[in-house]
Amino acid sequence: MTAAIDTYSKKKILIIAANPGTSPTTGWPIGFWWAELTHPFWTFTEAGYAVDIVSPKGGDLTADSYSDPEDASGYSAHDLISLGFKKSPAHAALLMGTKSLGEVDAAGYDAIFVVGGQSPMVTMIGDTDLHAFVARAYEAGKVLAVICHGTCILLKTRLSNGDLLVNGKTWTGFANSEEAFADGFVGMKIQPFWIEDEAKALADTNFVVNAMFKSFALRDGNLITGQQQYSGAAAADLVVQTLGQ
Repeated sequence: MTAAIDTYSKKKILIIAANPGTSPTTGWPIGFWWAELTHPFWTFTEAGYAVDIVSPKGGDLTADSYSDPEDASGYSAHDLISLGFKKSPAHAALLMGTKSLGEVDAAGYDAIFVVGGQSPMVTMIGDTDLHAFVARAYEAGKVLAVICHGTCILLKTRLSNGDLLVNGKTWTGFANSEEAFADGFVGMKIQPFWIEDEAKALADTNFVVNAMFKSFALRDGNLITGQQQYSGAAAADLVVQTLGQ
């Protein structure tokens, strides 16, 4: 047991969460999704890993309101892990004044974990600096995990040879069925595009989804993807398994 803990303690994870933005379709303020950050954070710290949280542009982070366990909607009232993170002054402080990607070096980390939320579909989809950072880390042999709407970056991220990172890969992300449910729940179109539609229009890649809002994550080499907000811990577990091999 001691040897395992010593091994895990050497591992370091970089969590990348989206900066705040404004949805072009709803006009809502948008950000990261609480459970997609806190559940993986819990998994990694329980494994003895060191975890840093950054954002593409740096600064204070804001969560999507529906992901807040204290939100009046009650949509995420079941999420006790996020509630505990939010109420802990030491943990909540990790989301304030985050470093930007330009201030960190992927070489110092064993894995990169990109979380989702509504903001990635607006602030990350066209962020070529983020795409390049992720591609460099992946080509350097780092484990790359991306979940939920964060997977939109895989529609655009290209390797140094010009190929999409997901060429020849099996991966997942937010499903059309889940987008349709979310639109129906709030009574309007939420996202500017749907990841499943865009992914299935790509050649030489295999995008798959599981049942709606069920935990689902998969690994293809050093690429790990999770379908939606209930898949964060499962994706993090795959990262731990991969780094332990």
